[in-house]
Amino acid sequence: MSQHAIAISAQGLKKSYKNVPVLKGVDFQVRKGHIFALLGSNGAGKTTIVKILTTLLKQDGGSASVNGFDVVSKPGNVRQSISLTGQFAAVDEVLTGRENLVMIGQLRHLSHPHQVADDLLKRFGLTEAAGRRASTYSGGMRRRLDIAMSLVGNPQLIFLDEPTTGLDPEARIEVWKIVKELAGSGTTVFLTTQYLDEAEQLADRIAILHEGRIIVNGTLAELKKLFPPATVEYVEKQPTLEEIFLAIIGKKEEQ
Repeated sequence: MSQHAIAISAQGLKKSYKNVPVLKGVDFQVRKGHIFALLGSNGAGKTTIVKILTTLLKQDGGSASVNGFDVVSKPGNVRQSISLTGQFAAVDEVLTGRENLVMIGQLRHLSHPHQVADDLLKRFGLTEAAGRRASTYSGGMRRRLDIAMSLVGNPQLIFLDEPTTGLDPEARIEVWKIVKELAGSGTTVFLTTQYLDEAEQLADRIAILHEGRIIVNGTLAELKKLFPPATVEYVEKQPTLEEIFLAIIGKKEEQ
């Protein structure tokens, strides 16, 4: 794979908190224009990886580059080319939906922030609610506004850290639709999730983070091949990602 086709590259990432290792040597690559899902249970270190890749945290060992820029030596370049949406919406409660978007447009020095805001409000189905304070929005609307805010300025790469945590099923499906559209328009999406069906629905590649290392990294089809064949014989249906995940984690814990 040529370097130009790589959006994110991580080699041997290590991070400890108070001498407790969270990441013990994490390696992976993400291709441009792909949706890459990082799966792991709560506390597995998914957010730590996102923070390192988005320059919010320095790794203790190893290296990482995003859009060709080293995260430690070129943090400014990395930050200009990415966008981050966390589990906790960065929405300003006091401002209206439109004002939130215009403010980000101004911070990113766009020449037509109001036009950009209106386009995004339309795209995310928020035009009617644009003049209302964000504090009156439902969870799903706030998440849509949050993702819309992270798209101001057309970043090449968007990080979504557990974007559907705490959303009802309808709002989750809405977010999935947006993520698929993003990738369809050429944006690279790095998604962390603890929901296996989310990774199954969205990702081109899925990596499973367990006990500080990536233990599996592949397409859904490749992950299905790792599922013990004996169990498949008795089951007519294809194994779900959940069954694969539990089987792989279980195998690791038995060793």
